[in-house]
Amino acid sequence: MNINKERKAIDTALDNYRARLDLIPDEKFTETPPGGGWSYAEVYSHILQATLGSTIALERCCNNTCVPTTKKLTFLGVLMMTINRFPPVRVKVPEKVNAKMPALKISKEDAKNLVIKCRKRVDEITPQLKDALPASRHKHPRLGMLNAGQWVKFIRIHLLHHLKQLDRIGKKFKTG
Repeated sequence: MNINKERKAIDTALDNYRARLDLIPDEKFTETPPGGGWSYAEVYSHILQATLGSTIALERCCNNTCVPTTKKLTFLGVLMMTINRFPPVRVKVPEKVNAKMPALKISKEDAKNLVIKCRKRVDEITPQLKDALPASRHKHPRLGMLNAGQWVKFIRIHLLHHLKQLDRIGKKFKTG
């Protein structure tokens, strides 16, 4: 895995999230789209909170402060890391994750600040990746035990996945 390539993809995705905030009409940002599902605000809340949470796990792996384990990825984790995206089956956020980080109807200003915070965290942690041991892994609720490189890849895959969700929301508003 090329860390620089992953990092550039994360930066591009965060740029995309930030740019879209200027394109989403203010009155639509917190509105539930026709047919249901998350609002733009809830997607931003989820993805940015999850990214921040992932950077904490990544940092623990980089600092080698994880409890040593021989456990690895789950089947879903192996599949996702292999195909470089979420499998094409929609699944709900695990209840355990939703309880820790519920998707909230945040404001556009909060979303802008969270994008900045995510970028700052990624900037701070990226230089530490060279110190991460491959066996230093931290648990993901669905994917199993991820090492630092896998956490970086997950952040990128997850960010790109929810950009597609924002596209689907936009289509619902146009057809609804």
